[in-house]
Amino acid sequence: MGLLRHLHKAPIRVLRLQRRKSMIRIRFSMIRLKTALSQEKAETRQMLRIYQNYLSGEASKADLAVANNQLADVLRATGLGIFAILPFAPVTIPLIVKLGRKLGIEVMPSAFAPTAKKTVSSLQALPEQRGSVTAKKAEKPLKQG
Repeated sequence: MGLLRHLHKAPIRVLRLQRRKSMIRIRFSMIRLKTALSQEKAETRQMLRIYQNYLSGEASKADLAVANNQLADVLRATGLGIFAILPFAPVTIPLIVKLGRKLGIEVMPSAFAPTAKKTVSSLQALPEQRGSVTAKKAEKPLKQG
């Protein structure tokens, strides 16, 4: 009886460990997805503020370029959303992304891209904040050493 118990105990432990590992992997994936979606949300809000400033004549061409890049990201996400409702989406979306990268077209929005490929535009501050940051940097004297 003890031998039978020992033989059954090890596979059950292995299954429990595999389940725990897969749960951790799923949890990590969900955290990455949440982070990417929150970044896209912040970038889209910044885009809308820049377009509001453009309508009132307060936006520069650099700010408008940042907003246009974000608009392209929103359109990419919308395009992938269409494929998400189709049958076999878990198969078709990775194929589309892989084929796009092979052809040199980035299909995924910038927030979902690997960290090496993230653009500087996602890290830029709002136009009001940028002016205050550069003014503070200009006020600091450079250390000579």
